[in-house]
Amino acid sequence: MLNTSPLIEAVHSFVESLPAEKGYSVHTCRAYTRDLDEFAGYLKENAATFTPLMEAGLAVGPGHITAVMIRGYLGYLHQKNQKSSIARKLSTLRSFFKFLVKKGLVEFNPVEGILTPKRDKTLPVYLSVDAVFRLLDSIETGSVQAARNRAIFETLYSCGIRVSELAGLNVYDLDTAGGTLKVLGKGAKERLVPIGRKALEAIADYRQRLPAQSGADMVQNGPLFLNLQGRRLSSRSIARILKKIVTACGILTPVSPHTLRHTFATHMLDAGADLRSVQELLGHQNLSTTQKYTHVSIERLMETYDRAHPRK
Repeated sequence: MLNTSPLIEAVHSFVESLPAEKGYSVHTCRAYTRDLDEFAGYLKENAATFTPLMEAGLAVGPGHITAVMIRGYLGYLHQKNQKSSIARKLSTLRSFFKFLVKKGLVEFNPVEGILTPKRDKTLPVYLSVDAVFRLLDSIETGSVQAARNRAIFETLYSCGIRVSELAGLNVYDLDTAGGTLKVLGKGAKERLVPIGRKALEAIADYRQRLPAQSGADMVQNGPLFLNLQGRRLSSRSIARILKKIVTACGILTPVSPHTLRHTFATHMLDAGADLRSVQELLGHQNLSTTQKYTHVSIERLMETYDRAHPRK
């Protein structure tokens, strides 16, 4: 059996460096670990490929890994993964070996020169204005939990923030007077985003009910949105709540918290917001990431055609 312990040790060293050097979250570090553990598992299962090393009594460490091994792994991934997943796993390997080269643990990066698979272009799923209004207006506010749910999804649509960013909000991150939220995004980067009147009203309604209906502590450094135990609400719980609301109001399109982010960006651009501003609001590092939202609804396209074409 192939001994991959030197590789696993290198993986642990790499992952432990990510929070300090890159500002990555626990969730992101777990994703890196999963990708690299899968790669180590592939090497272990294909031990026969590395017979010369085994005959020499060597355990395969990161310094023994070649571009041929990487290409073999990519071939294995192509049997069961989409191009987007393969691209992400290859990016993980590229970062891993870049780290090892920087630390002097390997002499070269075997991933250099290996091209990333071209991803299939897919348009983001988003809701129409009518559909998102129907979704938000369907949320009853008779209880503190219902008021919280209304506030959560009003905020996601109003600000276009990631669900993880919303789950991480504290009370002091909300500036009601200034109409802004302080958001901690990817790479531990902070940004200020505007928040609309509807979302502010929903949050105020929710927070005013908390002491009387749940006895929750109203400390300023506490979470903005709480679960039934009075602790921070998780991203997964928010997704489950949304799924129930979507089913109840009869929307057939699959809707996740990220769908509301897509919807925010699409509606902003359709209403005339410039791409750079939307990039800042979404917290995208690269403009190319924001450009996927420049698709135009068929309704707006037809209106433009009818208004502008001389022989329609």
